Amino acid sequence: MVGGGDTRRRALVTGLTGQDGSYLAELLLKKGYDVIGLIRGAPDDALGAAEHLRGQVGLVRGDLLEPHSLSAALVDTHPDELYHLAAPSFAPDSWRNLAATVEAIAGATAVLLEAVRDHSPQSRVFVAVSGAIFGAAPESPQRESTPCRPQDPYAIAKLAAHQLVGRLRAHDAVFACSGILYNHESERRSERFVSRKITRAAAAIKLDLAQELVLGDLDAVRDWSFAADIVHGAWLTLQQEQADDYILASGVGHTVKELAEIAFAHLGLNADDYIRVDSSLLRPTETTRSVGDPTRARERLGWRPTLAFDQLIKRMVDADVRTLELSLHEPR
Repeated sequence: MVGGGDTRRRALVTGLTGQDGSYLAELLLKKGYDVIGLIRGAPDDALGAAEHLRGQVGLVRGDLLEPHSLSAALVDTHPDELYHLAAPSFAPDSWRNLAATVEAIAGATAVLLEAVRDHSPQSRVFVAVSGAIFGAAPESPQRESTPCRPQDPYAIAKLAAHQLVGRLRAHDAVFACSGILYNHESERRSERFVSRKITRAAAAIKLDLAQELVLGDLDAVRDWSFAADIVHGAWLTLQQEQADDYILASGVGHTVKELAEIAFAHLGLNADDYIRVDSSLLRPTETTRSVGDPTRARERLGWRPTLAFDQLIKRMVDADVRTLELSLHEPR
């Protein structure tokens, strides 16, 4: 068994190498947990955003598309808390990989829930789902009770995972919770996402490494939070007497244009001078603003974000400037 036989709480984190997994592992380590991360490759492979935690966390192999490996990881670790964060996270890709998306999100969640029920019933489970499950919802902001109308395969699969959590909790008394997560960012965010694309571009333009930033819909609205705040909410979810589902979001919507204006202004630049809109990147107009209502998390968990939107964007810009400046001085 991974981890030994002491009385420290043990947590298994899927998605360790990503933004959320790395922040969560840091939090759990500070709280005295034994942390085990699920990784797809070999133990000596790069750990992505969690590389700085190498030697502080245990590692166990598992792949979302290999059900047996997920069950084995759960059985081998018998965690007190399972945080299931791993999933394909770039929604546009889900249209090209329908079957794999559903299997990696809904299928993997089902495998892990079943393994907990059958082999580790004392484990408490947090499953990361997405505010995208609400899609073209009839109201904004969305609450936990808002009807779901997902608009892409990624969101459909996340909704299936969310519903599995609720049914296993009711049917088999598994302590399982969904965290309905809205957009959350940091300097560890992949550059494929618009938030990091913007902050990276602003830094590059400031350093004369780029001349323009190409974007799609500047009026698209998102509810952006700091990733470390979101994973703190995930931890709080599993510390309650009763399992339930919680929206973790700021409750405030901002446009892509607002994000860009803050990022560029932080560097003394005017965003309008450098942004070019590419009509090929425009998506169908969204009928519902994607904004979450965090009232339940605030009242029941005592959860409060620590970093405001403008502070988050400035933090990301500063990190990108530092990274690019370092790259300029690396030997070629």
